[in-house]
Amino acid sequence: MNTISSIISGKKNQGSSHFVSINPANREDILGTFANATLEECKEACVSARKGLEQWKRTPAPVRAEIIANFGKLIQKNKDALAKILTREMGKPIKEARGDVQEAIDTCNFFVSEGRRLYGQTVPSEMQNKELYTYRRPIGVFACITAGNFPFAVPSWYFIPALVCGNTCVWKPSEDTPYLSYIFAELLYAAGVPKDVFHVVFGKGPETGAHLVSLVDEGLIDKVGFTGSTEVGKKIGEICGRNLQTPCLELGGKNPLVVMPDANLDLVTNGVIWSGFGTAGQRCTSLGNLIVHKSIKETLIKKILDKVTNLRIGDPTNENNFYGPMIGERFLKKHNENLSNLIKPHHRLLTAKNGTITEQNKDNSFDGNAQCGFYAFPSIVDNVTENDEIYSTETFGPLFNILSFKDIDEAIYLSNKTGYGLSSAIYTTDIESAYRFRTEISAGMTSINNSTTGAEAHLPFGGNGKSGNGSRQSGIWVVDQFTKWQSVNWDMSGKLQLAQMDTNYINPSDYIVKA
Repeated sequence: MNTISSIISGKKNQGSSHFVSINPANREDILGTFANATLEECKEACVSARKGLEQWKRTPAPVRAEIIANFGKLIQKNKDALAKILTREMGKPIKEARGDVQEAIDTCNFFVSEGRRLYGQTVPSEMQNKELYTYRRPIGVFACITAGNFPFAVPSWYFIPALVCGNTCVWKPSEDTPYLSYIFAELLYAAGVPKDVFHVVFGKGPETGAHLVSLVDEGLIDKVGFTGSTEVGKKIGEICGRNLQTPCLELGGKNPLVVMPDANLDLVTNGVIWSGFGTAGQRCTSLGNLIVHKSIKETLIKKILDKVTNLRIGDPTNENNFYGPMIGERFLKKHNENLSNLIKPHHRLLTAKNGTITEQNKDNSFDGNAQCGFYAFPSIVDNVTENDEIYSTETFGPLFNILSFKDIDEAIYLSNKTGYGLSSAIYTTDIESAYRFRTEISAGMTSINNSTTGAEAHLPFGGNGKSGNGSRQSGIWVVDQFTKWQSVNWDMSGKLQLAQMDTNYINPSDYIVKA
């Protein structure tokens, strides 16, 4: 079997069993045509991964890590070309694309050493001539489905530690970025990963993705990783749960950013613009609810709108543009639906132009191809309350809400009530407010005087509530996702020793202290 199922280079229309990768900044630019892998192809990939597991898990961890070191070197060598392909395929501005690729390099550099640090422990026994040990063992065949908004960084978060820990992998990458995913796999093979250790099955989520996850029920998959919507994450969680497996679920967010009355509003403004509109708002960590103290709300709104008015949107290859197109047509369509369905009469739409940018409706600062690209204006909705649907709906686009509060208790309440718990932020110069927020916020990640977005390769990434099942990626913590503990007791006494029964416990003698 071809370890990458299935690629078809060629014409745009290959029938319903195929899909096309196009440049969202120019829909006439086709990167390639890809086949939807069938259930049988998914099954074949999992069976092959199971066979590859026996040799891979016996490969010494430092050797596996050295292969990852090779992978990092190859990424570094091709960083500029990879960033350009990333920008071309999903529309992320070129500067952000370089950061996406750099995240993979950083992750490689971190986990090279983890190959020599998959520590277990020796534990003292209560019996003589007996040794106790703990070991980390690979879980087995890891199946993973990733999103297209971070098409190089997020797969690295999963596969680099999974491979170092001795697992084999079957990957269903996003249908939005199949070409870059193909290159990702080819670089892994070039680095030295055996072909039966890493498999790619291309296809759309409701088809190929569903096929792949269904194989958990057949015992062909030992662990599932998923980055995507909460709705799909729940379905995957149900399948894994009935098989007594714990998936790694990184889901959506409705991320709050709280602004206290003592905050530096210029700093806040920059953080809000980046949190809300970076990558056209297409991040799970993007700003959802801007929660501002009522005494400074109008002042902050003026500062934000002054910035938004001059925001440069357009060609993502232009270093000066703040954000480019939506990842694809369906993302632009969903963004417009949110504007139509979630904004109510009592809301105040602060931005003058909203929705799709067209040749007939665009700003002078726009420099993209509005006719062939999927571009959207930035939108800000004021007068939102906790009872509004838009307050608790992840919109995943250049759109965020504004709510007001009277004290820190209300700010924390509004931050937590959505049920999501991925990222969060507070801007304040008051230590007590910062301490309260970081202690009582339900989100898995919190920033103080920084934006809701931005992850480093050695810090745990993940959410709680509707944002995930408590699993974490990145840093040493992700090792827990890809290993299982084994306890070993080795008795060298030559006789059967029974803990708690044959143990020689020492009882205290009577001793009474007299005052």
